[in-house]
Amino acid sequence: MQAGGVPPSNDQTSSTPSGAKTARGDADGARRSYSFVTGYGKRCVAWKRPDGSVFVTPEPEEPLDPIVVAIKNGDVQTVKKLLVLSPNSLTEGNREGWLPLHEAAHYGQEECIKVLLKACPELIDKRTLQEQTPLFLAVACDHVFCAQYLLENGADPDISNKNKETPLYKACERDNVELVELLLKFGAGVNQRCSQGWTALHEAACRNNVHICQILVEAGAKVGTRNAYGITPLFVAAQSGRVDTLKFLISKGADVNSQAGDGATALYEACRNGHIEAVQLMLSNNADANKPAKSGLLPLHIASQHGHDEIVSLLIPMTSRARVRSAGISPLHLAAEQNQDEVLEVLIEAGFDVNAALSHDRSAVYEDRRTTALYFAVSNGNIEATAMLLEAGANPSLDTFNPLLLAARHGCVKTVTLLLEHGADPNARIPTHPTTFPIAALFCMKHLPLLKILLDGDCDAKAFFSCRYGNKPHPPLKTTGNSWSFNSNTLRFGSDAQPFGFSEDSTAPLQFCEAISSPALSRWAGPVIDLLLDYVGSVPLCSRLTEHLESYEEWATTKEKSALPRPLMHLCRHRIREQVGGRGLKRLTTLPLPGRLIKYLSNDRSKDECGNLSAQ
Repeated sequence: MQAGGVPPSNDQTSSTPSGAKTARGDADGARRSYSFVTGYGKRCVAWKRPDGSVFVTPEPEEPLDPIVVAIKNGDVQTVKKLLVLSPNSLTEGNREGWLPLHEAAHYGQEECIKVLLKACPELIDKRTLQEQTPLFLAVACDHVFCAQYLLENGADPDISNKNKETPLYKACERDNVELVELLLKFGAGVNQRCSQGWTALHEAACRNNVHICQILVEAGAKVGTRNAYGITPLFVAAQSGRVDTLKFLISKGADVNSQAGDGATALYEACRNGHIEAVQLMLSNNADANKPAKSGLLPLHIASQHGHDEIVSLLIPMTSRARVRSAGISPLHLAAEQNQDEVLEVLIEAGFDVNAALSHDRSAVYEDRRTTALYFAVSNGNIEATAMLLEAGANPSLDTFNPLLLAARHGCVKTVTLLLEHGADPNARIPTHPTTFPIAALFCMKHLPLLKILLDGDCDAKAFFSCRYGNKPHPPLKTTGNSWSFNSNTLRFGSDAQPFGFSEDSTAPLQFCEAISSPALSRWAGPVIDLLLDYVGSVPLCSRLTEHLESYEEWATTKEKSALPRPLMHLCRHRIREQVGGRGLKRLTTLPLPGRLIKYLSNDRSKDECGNLSAQ
């Protein structure tokens, strides 16, 4: 027989778990097939060809038994006749284990149920392969009169299906108050658990059906029952933002501060999901905002991470700053990491320390050992967040790897400018990979305007021309061993990174002439050296840099520009810039100086009526 048209909701139809059920070969054994049931209750056959490929086809449907057709149509007379002609059909199940009585309960055919039970009353609690009784199927399909008749004739209201879901649980899932009351009237157990530990009250709370919750509690349902994960009905209501149910459960004594298996409270979950009314209700009923989950995060942390700025505003006065510090991570870190700018602004205005550092354990999770919220903002390329943090006093020099390096690698002129304006060190080094020149400039070699910004920000240009070999021949370059690169968010080192040139002495700091000789940068050597010469006085070029300038005819002017001694006008400008300093140079435009002089002192490489001053 065919279980005609059983809806594929939850547990009502699937008679076999997903995956292979049976295996068989065709006539010549050339291939094998596997019968299985999809999550929607559809039977299919997967055929495996000799070449290993698989194709899936619907399994031919089992022909409907005449008695099933009669039940489906509510044809009681035909059902009676068929029972006389074939009495064995009462106990012959289809491949899902469904008997005619199951079909009648599913289709809500009360008269057919009466006929079938009269013929064989012992079948009243017979189960399908999914352990569904006729009562369970009647409840699952909202057939109140069928359920009532079955209960009046002795059906057990506490027999659960394969997932340990009882008819009462299913009635709560269906939001059917009448069925809930009916089942309780016939003694259904109110605190039975499904395979996940959920009770009928959990399900009613999830559905926000206060009426059913009240009926269940009055029938003895325990408001503090926990499921397999330590979750109470109140937790479910808070997690789903079911305010009415939440209010009812609190009024019935449910513990607002109970914690789930992972340490999360109901308040924590409501904050995660942005249920502001639920948060307000729990806070007004003494929910503890300082109870951390096992992760160490407080409700304030999780609300900040998910961008719920209104909830953050509610939690700030309720949250202990000492508890925040003991978590080893600030809400600022999480807001910056997730680009939650509105939350970031609320936290800054509330006085959270913009220079708070990640704990050692939390910092170790990141390959670049980041510690500040500023680093997160720069790593994400979030200019607005970076500006907010810097204006609030964020120190750009606290991280192991200077955020300026990230900004330079991203090629973000605005961020680099912001960082320099707020004291970022353009000469910062990376302790694990020493260089003789400012490493930030290495990531601007293909972006000369950005390199100029670094040089204008007091980047040590003279260090680029320091070379331990000088005019002597340089040893061959090695591109194995140490190497440097950035990925999209973090610094990376290792053999998989893009290599720059290194000398045979791998322990010596990387020199500029070696870095610029790498295949990735060598074609940019001329323009880069030309720009650097604008920021130094009389410096000799090492033999390798000279070789670079001689390798292209168009770089001949740069080689002439490097010839010693340098022009007096250039040397004067260089000396004035040294005396004024980087901060003084930034204020040049505020002084009553001629535009030509400001352009001259600013190392402006564009031409004006004075000609190209930088080339003189």
